[in-house]
Amino acid sequence: MYTFQKGFYTDVRIEEFYETTITYTLGQLDESKIRKYKAAFIRVFDGSLWYYAATSDVDQVQNELDKLYGSARPNPDIDNHPVVRAFEVHQDNKLCYVESGVDRVPKAEKEKLLQSFFPILNAQPALKMWKAIYIDAKKIMTLYTSKGTQLTYDTQRAGYALRMNFSEGEKKLSESYQQATDTFEGLRKDTEPLQEHIQKCIDFMTHAVPVKPGKYTVILSPLAAGIFAHESFGHKSESDFMVGDETMIKEWAIGKKVGSDILSIVDCGTIPGSGYVPYDDEGTKARENYLIKDGILTGRLHSTSTAALLQEGLTGNARAINFEFEPIVRMTTTYIKPGSQTKEELIEGVEQGFLIETVNHGSGLSTFTMAPSLAYRIENGKVVEPVNISVISGTVFETLSLIDGLSNELKLLSFVTGGCGKMEQYPLPVGFGGPYVRVRSMMVQ
Repeated sequence: MYTFQKGFYTDVRIEEFYETTITYTLGQLDESKIRKYKAAFIRVFDGSLWYYAATSDVDQVQNELDKLYGSARPNPDIDNHPVVRAFEVHQDNKLCYVESGVDRVPKAEKEKLLQSFFPILNAQPALKMWKAIYIDAKKIMTLYTSKGTQLTYDTQRAGYALRMNFSEGEKKLSESYQQATDTFEGLRKDTEPLQEHIQKCIDFMTHAVPVKPGKYTVILSPLAAGIFAHESFGHKSESDFMVGDETMIKEWAIGKKVGSDILSIVDCGTIPGSGYVPYDDEGTKARENYLIKDGILTGRLHSTSTAALLQEGLTGNARAINFEFEPIVRMTTTYIKPGSQTKEELIEGVEQGFLIETVNHGSGLSTFTMAPSLAYRIENGKVVEPVNISVISGTVFETLSLIDGLSNELKLLSFVTGGCGKMEQYPLPVGFGGPYVRVRSMMVQ
């Protein structure tokens, strides 16, 4: 399709994008729009430097390529460069969302989905402010490379988020309810789970008591465990942080004992949902990557460049948020593998501690913090009352080693609002999750 000059490595990434955004505040429509574009990102490598271009006019791709070739220097030995040798070559057409594409669903149907929640939201006097958001996005990617890769594949996500502010006298609570999947038809239309969540929020706001600060056993929900796996460990597994940093390489040496014997953490791009990418933006095929297996550091996430520099295998984690950016090392769906106990058995093993159900936000690398929303005190193996916790915290390595229980249920979560941020590239769709995870000791405040 394009003329690639000899003496260079070249790839062309064409992105056809469709997105719907609908928002209501207290039942009043704020926004209802569809955004579409087709654009391309182009790279040329001469063995010394990368040359980039982006264009929203795909008819100009060859012209942009020729300009980049004019700036670079031909390298007759380019095919033997370690990075170029490392690039995978695939020919594949993997379109999963032709019939179930969100672009085939009328916008009025998407508005109707949000409107179905309005009677429930309006029926609660304690719910003073709410916003309903629907977002979907479909992307068809086409990749051509000078090594012979020719790929076309699609990714898709759809979902809604309900952001709610409760108030009763001096008591206040901000919570959200979100569902996301890979098709519009897959979204749950029944309202009973929302009603149950709203009542749970009101009960929590009414009865929650202050927490007594200290170190306690903590059980993390799949959401909280997924945030921990993503923020506190997943980012440390992105290998571009290690290139040229000998201290970091030694600290995160493959084969090092970094966690409890029962702990395994995986990143995988083949799982349907907001982290699904069958091939990354360099054409590397997605696969299941163990970052920790049975407490041992077994891998890290790579682009082709970082894999070649660190002399490790490809993982399929070179991703860009859109056609305006180069691919960098990013997560897909990152999660903790389940164990053998039930949630109830984990709780029964706690004398004094807390169950963290939902989380406002979490952050940190070597030391992490997490701000819970809905949390409950456990006493003598039973959940006894809701508690207001400002923050739970710990060091990553210590927390990984103090995990002493994993439930046998695995919940993987998708999202349509927010996303992962790294450098200037935000928000990138990712997924995460895990089982219920029991940590023997964490600081609770």
